[in-house]
Amino acid sequence: MISFIKPFNKFEWMIAIRYLRSKRSDGGISAMTWISLIGISLAVFALIATLAVRSGFRTEFVNTILGANAHASIYNSPYINNDGVIVSGFSNYDITTNEISKIKGVLSVSPVVKGQVMANANGQNQGVEVFGSKLSDIKKLPLIATPELSKGSIENFDKGIAIGSGVARSLGLEIGDVITLISPDGVKTAFGTSPRISGFEIVYIFQVGRYDIDNTRIYMPLKNAQIYFNREGRVDEFEVMVNAPENIDDIRFALISSLPNGALIWTWRDANGGFLNALQMEDNIMFIILSILVLIATMNIVSGLIMLVKNKSHDIGILRTMGLTEGSILRIFFICGAFTGVIGTIFGVIFGCIFVIYLDPIFNFINYISGGGVWTAEKYLLSSLPAELRTQDIFKACALSLGLTFFITYFPARRAARMRPVEALRYD
Repeated sequence: MISFIKPFNKFEWMIAIRYLRSKRSDGGISAMTWISLIGISLAVFALIATLAVRSGFRTEFVNTILGANAHASIYNSPYINNDGVIVSGFSNYDITTNEISKIKGVLSVSPVVKGQVMANANGQNQGVEVFGSKLSDIKKLPLIATPELSKGSIENFDKGIAIGSGVARSLGLEIGDVITLISPDGVKTAFGTSPRISGFEIVYIFQVGRYDIDNTRIYMPLKNAQIYFNREGRVDEFEVMVNAPENIDDIRFALISSLPNGALIWTWRDANGGFLNALQMEDNIMFIILSILVLIATMNIVSGLIMLVKNKSHDIGILRTMGLTEGSILRIFFICGAFTGVIGTIFGVIFGCIFVIYLDPIFNFINYISGGGVWTAEKYLLSSLPAELRTQDIFKACALSLGLTFFITYFPARRAARMRPVEALRYD
């Protein structure tokens, strides 16, 4: 068997580099080497950029889901009370809040009143979703308490309401303005149900970076929401925050056991599991497709190395007659192929990392020269293209590129090593 495990000797490096630097007229393949190097660099660059954007999308969506929403919501189905009236939600919610808070792993519990209404201001109307909550509970939502952009102060929440930046932009509102909320489920009279119309002062405007949150959400003090939605003494649901949201299913049984009969639980994974699974499947498919791109790029190395072996057959015969072993010949030509792959991978990693780091300026420039429309928040639900450069993704790209390079390079190098000196020098 050919000895390949032995460390590379200095003279093997010298001969291999000399072959790589030789001109085409001397039997070298400098042009093919450059083509292979550029191809691998571009393939690794594309792989790193794709993996970074993929990681950024998942992280961005999970962060906005967990940062602006509860990890789990507890609710119950409507039922008929002793008076024959259909009711929903929870009474004595302070007691239930304390019971849920005692569960191990629960960070906080927030009683909430929710409702969908029509918002009106400056002659404009927009459908919104109102969340009635306490100030202390609002502060536990990271993206609401400390959003990417904000106006006003969250500390004044009890004096008015907080609205998303999209709602404020659509209705032309600023801090101190009054927004009118119209609920169809208002006061019941002898002539039917009349809409409930109330005005509220805006004290806080937030922008979390999710189009569907910024353009639809309004927060109102819990007591005001109970009055506005006819929920005196009751709440619609409990929003639960846990220490480990990724492991929310581990405490699902404990949460259900502590709830009143008929109560149900809906976690963030239940609400977004289908999307996350689809995103993971798409990630795997994209990685396979880009792996084929890397494979095609490494095949150029094989073509160049086969040409090099053919052109250097005379040198191989001379080196073998001088006493070089098959293992030395194999390592020389393996260096020729692997060196191109290693350098191409390094350049691909450098350019890929630079591209990810400066992704926003690059896309802004592309958006500018194309006249806009490259990235639209209304379409993608994100204010900017997310990208997260992770060490494991860089390692994955490097391992794939180098693994394919070393594997493919071995076979033409082995062919050169097994060439007989007599056959190489026969026609000289």
